[in-house]
Amino acid sequence: MTSTLSSLETLSPLETLSRPAATTRTVGTWLSRVDAIAKVTGQARYAGEFPLDDLAFGWLVTATVARGSIASIDHASAYAQYGVLAVIDHTNAERLTDPGDATLLQLQDDQVRHWGQVVAMVIAETSEQARSGAEALVVRYQQQEHDVLLAVDHPRIFKPDKVNPAYPAEVSYGDIDEAFAAAAVQLDQWYRTPAEHNNPMEPHACTARWDGQHLTVFDSNQGAYSVRTSLAKLFSLPSDAVRVLSDYVGGGFGSKGTARVPAVLATMASRALDRPVRVSLTRQQMYYLTGYRTPTIQQVRLAADEHGQLQALDHLAYSQTSQILEFAEQTAVMSRMMYASRTLRSSHRLVALDVPTPRWMRAPGEAPGAFALESAMDELAELAGIDPIELRIINEPQVEPGTGRGYSSRNLVGCLRQGALLFGWSERDRRPGVRRDGRWLIGTGVAAGTYPANNAPTTCTIQADPDGTFEVRITASDIGTGARTALGQVAADALQVPIDRLRLRLGDSDFGQAMIAGGSMGTASWSWAIVKAARELRQQLSEHGLGEDGLSVTADTRADVAAATDLVRHSYGAQFAEVRVDEATGEVRIARLVGVFTAGQIVNPIMARSQFIGGMTMGISMALHEESIMDVQFGDYVNHDLAGYHIAAHADVPAIEVSWLAEDDDQTNPSGIKGIGEVGIVGTAAAIANAVWHATGRRQRELPIRPDRVLRNGR
Repeated sequence: MTSTLSSLETLSPLETLSRPAATTRTVGTWLSRVDAIAKVTGQARYAGEFPLDDLAFGWLVTATVARGSIASIDHASAYAQYGVLAVIDHTNAERLTDPGDATLLQLQDDQVRHWGQVVAMVIAETSEQARSGAEALVVRYQQQEHDVLLAVDHPRIFKPDKVNPAYPAEVSYGDIDEAFAAAAVQLDQWYRTPAEHNNPMEPHACTARWDGQHLTVFDSNQGAYSVRTSLAKLFSLPSDAVRVLSDYVGGGFGSKGTARVPAVLATMASRALDRPVRVSLTRQQMYYLTGYRTPTIQQVRLAADEHGQLQALDHLAYSQTSQILEFAEQTAVMSRMMYASRTLRSSHRLVALDVPTPRWMRAPGEAPGAFALESAMDELAELAGIDPIELRIINEPQVEPGTGRGYSSRNLVGCLRQGALLFGWSERDRRPGVRRDGRWLIGTGVAAGTYPANNAPTTCTIQADPDGTFEVRITASDIGTGARTALGQVAADALQVPIDRLRLRLGDSDFGQAMIAGGSMGTASWSWAIVKAARELRQQLSEHGLGEDGLSVTADTRADVAAATDLVRHSYGAQFAEVRVDEATGEVRIARLVGVFTAGQIVNPIMARSQFIGGMTMGISMALHEESIMDVQFGDYVNHDLAGYHIAAHADVPAIEVSWLAEDDDQTNPSGIKGIGEVGIVGTAAAIANAVWHATGRRQRELPIRPDRVLRNGR
């Protein structure tokens, strides 16, 4: 959790703060990651790597039916295996208190609500012995008929009260039907996206240890403080009796956004055995226990006048949730603020199936929603005979449609214009299917994207020490994005000291409440707290000086965030794609990708570039590869590993060109920082789909764009 940036001279904090060289700005400069050496040499420890004395290992047994109840569990079959210490199931598991997330109430009854649900846990001296015991455990079921297929005519379809995180499920204004009747150009199409799984490099893991009534867990998560809150509620503990440490985290993409199954079961097993226990998920188990992107079926209806001005925008999104916990993805919310339409309806429908609970996956809602909306805008441009970029610019709003709220900043038009220049869009022949290189058909496409740039309350403590150094403590989580480095840059500038005088400590719930590394809110929220603490510390040092034990200041941004003006705060981007399509096989290859973004103050250009490229690379996967395939007969995902679940490999990814427009948005937070982790994926799949149409003349309204779909006749 500690990061020391370099060797230090001996200067007092007051001397450090007053040095002229200390005013050198580090935010906006290309600084290498401060934890790079620790990671490449193996010094960085992840949740499943902390060495503890007397450590035992838990292995999960998961259901092999999609719906039913447990008839019996033969403990003797597991205890017969060497090294097995305990078997925990619904008959002997500790009773838990509902923390507001029913997916965490593990082993509490005999009901099976989806394939892959945890039905037992075997604990042994080694991981191999625990696995052997788990494989030997005999579980019998009373199986019931299951329902796992999302359909728009499902008899249990309903409109939820809200969609993630708290948007109204439906928003409308104006007379949609009247606008359609009078429009010169109309479009009515359906779009589909499949279930997708996050698959971070590091599988979920947790190591739990009890010391009397005090619990310490080493957990792989995107927010140690929120995990602490959940564990305290689950096990009926005071919050200060729980400490969650998430020093290094190997990716998450939303799947580690809140507490997950390993944290609950490792804690339960550790208390039962009175010794430390580690629970790690296999890659296959992650497909059922950590969340995924829901499949969607979306209807988009657009109507425009003869000039291309939108008269009606109607976006209806169907998605699924589980029988355990209602989670409704905000798929159609992006349509509410993206374009100026005279009338609008944006609505959601949901059905609870016998499936695992969907959760967050990079740009939840916006990524699948943009595929439908931005594909539809491209189709409308074709019907209206207007360039797709110009159609978007024609419909650029000055205030948020429907509410009249202003934007803290918005320069989507600049992204489109600059991207068109970099991509060479002016040379494009609008007609589809006219460019070729031998057997390859060549096409280009564009799409726009946006993602909210919000802030959440966060606490930060900065301590000035007598040796002239400063320690920054904040419960931020570095999930591979470079948070240690970026926050060090922010703190150095806020304190006006050289960055080598800082020690940054992250991922410890004892440091107080902080926003998770998610929702593109992490760096912005954490930076706000750091800047506030730094200003207060500088003031106190100048007024009162430094005592023998140093000086410590804690800042909390709760009141500041609550007092923020009511504006629409977003990041924006435009993606451009060139594809090559084999006319014989239907294979699609990406030749070029260009992305231009506007996202406030860029803290570290080299890391920002990586984030944008990562998002666009994930967009390639979304467009061409990713698809979790449900076996309807059994209720099981059949491609539940990285052999069957395809993602973009090196050969699939061309040289991606990214850039950003300078943006000074002091209405977002004091640092002008916006999130960039998710906006890169938002428009990418639609840009690729639009490029495939331009190459072939065939619209791709279902992801992924497989060769068989490309070869189908018709438009």
